[in-house]
Amino acid sequence: MGRAISELLAAEGARVVVNYRASSDAAREVVRGIQAAGGEAVAHAANVQNDVEVRSMVDSAEDRWGRLDVLVNNAGWSKLTPHWKLDDLTDEIWDRTLNTNLRGAFYCCRAAVPLMRKNGGGSIVNNASASAYSAAGSSIVYSASKAAMVNMTKSLARALAPDIRVNAIAPGLVETRFAGWPKEAFEQGREGSPLRRIASVEDVASTVLFLAADANAITAETILIDCGATMLATSRPRRR
Repeated sequence: MGRAISELLAAEGARVVVNYRASSDAAREVVRGIQAAGGEAVAHAANVQNDVEVRSMVDSAEDRWGRLDVLVNNAGWSKLTPHWKLDDLTDEIWDRTLNTNLRGAFYCCRAAVPLMRKNGGGSIVNNASASAYSAAGSSIVYSASKAAMVNMTKSLARALAPDIRVNAIAPGLVETRFAGWPKEAFEQGREGSPLRRIASVEDVASTVLFLAADANAITAETILIDCGATMLATSRPRRR
């Protein structure tokens, strides 16, 4: 998702900071692709769980380009843990999930706000999850972290208005390497989807672009990107 978002925003004229924690080669590959297409991008290493590193990331954007208009909180972590196996949900999983998915997003928002306001405002897009509503994600704590993300999006939208709009996306199943979902899960997702498909990373990126750049009258919203799976889960008629 991060690659698709970075590439689309760059194609629309944004100068992009591609942040990474450990995936240096992948981040630099994204940057090279953007540059080859005529865009501007730079890779930066920051663990979003670390407030000092996050502030350094924002400072680097200011040093390089003098401003920050859009923040996309796309960092996330989860470990596939069956919900009924309560003893498998260790303190380590709890801490890493919440620190990355929730605290990390807050750190990024807090660091970005002064620079956004300095240049007249901006837009923040948080990556939540359809599991915030279904409570059926890769683990209980993952779903809880994403439900909290939806709530925090509303709180930040209220706190930062009118200068900064804050919205969120809530993807359902998207075929990436995230959380180690098996291939069968995506096949089942397509079969059970009202649209007989699951969202692509391009679908996610286009929604982020809309919220970041075009949705000037929208704040505090979370948009589901799950081909209707959540809203129509119990109401879709079965095919005979």
